[in-house]
Order: sequence, then C-alpha cells, then structure tokens
Amino acid sequence: MTQVTAAKEISSIEEYSDSSIHASRRKMPLMFALKRLGDILVSAITLILLSPVFFFIAIRIKHESPGPVFFRGDRMGCREKRFQILKFRTMYEEYQDNPGSPITIKDDPRVTPFGKYLRQTKLNELPQFWNVLKGEMSIVGPRPEDYNIAKNWPEEIKKEILSIKPGITSPAAVLYRDEESLLQGAGFMDDYLKTILPNKIRLDQLYVRNTNPFTDLDVISMTIVTLLPRLRKTSVEQHWLFSGLFYYFFRHIFTWFLIDTAVSAFAVGLSGVVWRLSAVINIGWKNYLVMGVTIAVLVSLTNLLLGLNRVRWDSASPVYVIDLAVSVGVAMSVVYAITRFWITDPWLPFSLIWLIGITTLIGLVLVRFQDRLITGMANRWLLLRGAKSAFAERVLIVGAGNLAEMTIWLLQRSAYAKIFGIVGMVDDDTRKHRMEAYGVRVLGTTADIPTLIEKYQIGLVFFSMAKPTDQDRERIAKICEQEGARMVVIPDLVRVLEQSIQKITTQESQ
Repeated sequence: MTQVTAAKEISSIEEYSDSSIHASRRKMPLMFALKRLGDILVSAITLILLSPVFFFIAIRIKHESPGPVFFRGDRMGCREKRFQILKFRTMYEEYQDNPGSPITIKDDPRVTPFGKYLRQTKLNELPQFWNVLKGEMSIVGPRPEDYNIAKNWPEEIKKEILSIKPGITSPAAVLYRDEESLLQGAGFMDDYLKTILPNKIRLDQLYVRNTNPFTDLDVISMTIVTLLPRLRKTSVEQHWLFSGLFYYFFRHIFTWFLIDTAVSAFAVGLSGVVWRLSAVINIGWKNYLVMGVTIAVLVSLTNLLLGLNRVRWDSASPVYVIDLAVSVGVAMSVVYAITRFWITDPWLPFSLIWLIGITTLIGLVLVRFQDRLITGMANRWLLLRGAKSAFAERVLIVGAGNLAEMTIWLLQRSAYAKIFGIVGMVDDDTRKHRMEAYGVRVLGTTADIPTLIEKYQIGLVFFSMAKPTDQDRERIAKICEQEGARMVVIPDLVRVLEQSIQKITTQESQ
C-alpha cells in the first residue's frame, strides 16, 4: 500500500478533527511552562539514576550482535519539525541502514533475542528521556509517528496532533502496548493503516483536546501499571486514561473541597458578623476557620455519599438544591452535636448554627449554579433595558411548550449561552400570557411579535411550535422578514421521539 493510499485510509477519521475546537482553544502558557519544567527535572533525574541500567543494556546489545547501541529514527515532532528519536537498538546491524518496513510485527526476524526482551518490557524506549531533555519530546504526549507516514496525514490532523510535543507515552501507547502481536502475516501494513493507525490518531486527538496535568498523571500511572510483569496483560479501559483516578480526584473531589471550604469559611465569618449586630459573641478567628473547614469536610463527605461529585452543575436540574440542603443539614447537625456534647467552650447557640447553615447553602448553590444564574440575570436585564441593552444576540421564542423547553435548554445549557440572550416567549394560548415557563417569561401572543422585535431589537426568532400548521409557519416567517429578523425553525424532535416510543411499545405488545 502506498503512502497516498495510507492518507486516504486515515482521512476517514477527519470528522474527529473539529477545527473550531482546537483553533479556538486557549492553551495555558503557565501549564505548558510547568510541564516543560517537570519534563526537564524528571528526564534529568531519570537519566542519572538509570545510567547503570543504560550501561548494562549497552553491554548486552554489543555482546549479542555487532552494531551501534542506539537506533535513531526520523519522526515528525511539534509543528511538523523533523527530529531523530533515540532508542536502544533491537534489530540486527544489517537492518540498521535499510530497516524496510517502519512497523515491527510479531516474530519479526529483524529483531534480536535481547531486542525482543527490550521491546516487550519497553526498556528500548528509555533513551527517549534524552529527547525530552533536549526539548524535542515530552514525557506524555502523542506518540511520534514515522516521518514518511505522518507527512501524508490530512492537514487538519497534522495541525491538531502536532500542535504539542510528542511524548514517550500516551493513551494510544498504553492501549496499543502490544501492537506487534496484533500485526502478522503478509498484509500487516494494510491492517496497521486501516485499523490501528486511525484509532491511534483518534486517541491522540482526544489527548490534545483534553490535555491537562491530571490526565498526564493518569497516563503515567497506567503506563507504569501495564509495565509491571504480572499486570502487563491487564486490560485498560479508555476512560482510565482520560478521566482516571487523578483526574477524578482533583477535578471532582479536591477542587470542590477547596471551593466548599472557601464558601463555608466565608459563611461562618459572615454569619458571625451578622450575629454580632444583635448579640455579643467572640469565639476567635481560629475557631471560625476550624468550623469552616469542618463544615466543608462534612459537606464534601455527604456530597460523595449522595453522588453529587458526579453531577455536571452547568447542566444540573434545580432539584439538586434539595440534595445540597441535605448535605448542609447533615453537616450542621454534626456541628451542633459536637458543640453541644463535646466542645462546649466556646458554646455556639443553635440559632447561630442555623444561620451558618442557611448562609452556607446559599453559597453552595451560587457557586454551582452560577452559569444559570448569570444567564437568568442577563435575560432579566434584557427585559428591563429593552433596546438599550447591548448584551448578546436577542432571541424571541415562538411557542411555550415542550419544544420551547428544548430550545431554551439548547440556548442556555451549552456553548451558545454566552452568544444569545433570550428576551422571552410568545404563545397564542392566552392562559400562558404574562406567565413564566422554564425560567423565561411569556410576553404575549404571535400577534405581538412585531412590537416585541421593535422594542427589544430582536435579531433572531426561534420557531418552536409543536404541530404547527403551514399557515402559522408562513405567517411568522413573513413577519420576521418584514421586521428584519431571522427565523430558525426548530424541528419537532419531541413529537418524533414520542412516535418512536409509541412504535416500539406497539411492536412489543404484539
């Protein structure tokens, strides 16, 4: 198979390369500076500590077969820069200058006996710490591909994967650590280009898009686990590499613990200030701090038991406020029991503990639903300021039913939240007039659309009526055209879903 054909094979995964994701992505300079500092320290220490191992391996290689100790191969690095990757030589000398296929297969005759051991244990990769020290590679990053293969990748794929330094290990390297055993027979190159390479590229793209220090720690830890002799054959799930223990702990437990500690400490301090306006109490700043941390620990533990650490708060249902109230209630009950029966000096009144609990709950709700609250306040601001407000693209929704709810969710619970501001809804059901549904007010009927467009300078109208007639759609479209507003028709996905469920139910009953 030619390299041009290879490019055609991997172009089928180009759908994963969303240029809007990595083109607009803001790489954090501090994070990459710290990563480079860590690469330098770890690679330097590793090269020093493992120098006896390097010396032993070098002697074994020279003793087994003539030729150089190291293999240098052309690889494509960051920003398509060409460099030579360094490995311990694992092939006979006659294949060094003309190695043939860049891919090694099972029972490859080019590999020496000791070279086979080095490849199985991945010890042949150790010299790459020198590439890391030189700045050509990183400890964690997309594995560098053979230059002649990588140069034929589609441009979007090269632009994305080669935007960061290649690494000694990566999610693809862990999942395909036994790649050689998967390749055998005369058609091994076709198998690699059609099956393995596209998936490795997909994994590399996922890594680039989700790169962070915690993911790197998960990849390193899983790499070490899979190199242990008794665990080498252990199956590794993909999620353990992109959202493993380190990522889960720091992102969903430790981060929220710090936030909850800050909220609790502030709530305790604010409650103390408010309390002293009407009564004298002075328990000292140290006791306040200890109380704040205690409440945060108790709230965090209760949240873990309730599974709230797994909730995505940017799209969470308001019903979770009840769960937060339970967490705070449990925490404050424990605090009351401690101050009532154990630490009685200083003694805290029950009403002060109650005030701290209410303040803490308000703080926890604010930090978790902040995006929703900001969006809601922005929408209210649009209504108050009318045409004077310059906030986002003003949106009017036609319809106030289930389809409108789906439209509101799309506009407020996604990346579009900062782009659009929902002014309100209109619905011809007069019983809904001036009422509020899904957090958005019904401002009138469809007859009021021209007035609303002029008053609020609306530029976008979402047609979200369930089961509309052709006359309704044409009438609204004509109004929008006359008023200079664009109309977007939202397909009735709710109706389609109901029909599908009804069809499945009918089939099962038969």
